[in-house]
Amino acid sequence: MIPRHDEILKELDVKGHVQVQDLCEKFNVSSVTIRKDLNYLETLGLLFRNHGGASKQVRYAYEKNVGEKENINVEAKQAIAKTALSLIQENDCIILASGTTMHYLARMLVNFGPLTVLTSSLRVAIELCNNPNINIIQLGGEVRKSSTSIVGSISEGILKQFSCNKLFLGVDGIDPEFGISTSNAAEAHLNQVMIECADQTIILADSSKLNTKGFGKIASLDAMDYLITDVGIADEDKAVLEEMGVNVMV
Repeated sequence: MIPRHDEILKELDVKGHVQVQDLCEKFNVSSVTIRKDLNYLETLGLLFRNHGGASKQVRYAYEKNVGEKENINVEAKQAIAKTALSLIQENDCIILASGTTMHYLARMLVNFGPLTVLTSSLRVAIELCNNPNINIIQLGGEVRKSSTSIVGSISEGILKQFSCNKLFLGVDGIDPEFGISTSNAAEAHLNQVMIECADQTIILADSSKLNTKGFGKIASLDAMDYLITDVGIADEDKAVLEEMGVNVMV
């Protein structure tokens, strides 16, 4: 490695991510040179290339059990759920997809209502049973035990019978080129139908999901009306999303 490579890695340690344009200005070299640097460092396993730069975080999401997810970025997920709550109004008909952030949001609806909630998450439905002012529609079908949620053609058929104001959706990846995605193909397909059934799509995702891909593509980024995320989002990523018409709430 050359001295510039060491400097790039130091900056990556401090920031967690680097952008090609910023490195060009810092080292007064062309973007072609920086991209070659980043590609070389990726071959050594020292970073992961992503759109417009590189990060310390692997670019591909893998499927995690819901119990494992519950212990990841807890404070950020709770803050995201609290912000999502501000977008819900009385008498709304909303869809709550599966995911740990949805569990937090469901708990915050304990004194809310009247409200109609359609959900694929068994845990969300059970949580909402504590509120007599919420009408709950539980999707039926195949149970994914790893996420305690419903997927498959039966749930998709039921879902197509409804029209809702808002969809609150958690994802495993948000990538400028690939779009929004999840690590399970069946979940991705159900999420596609959810988007079709809702007037607005609100993505709940902590900043670790940015510049990451899941196995199953849900939709392109222009399907998002809102992204609710945490303060870890890079200014560059926020700007890209806002240019595409996404309302980013931090």
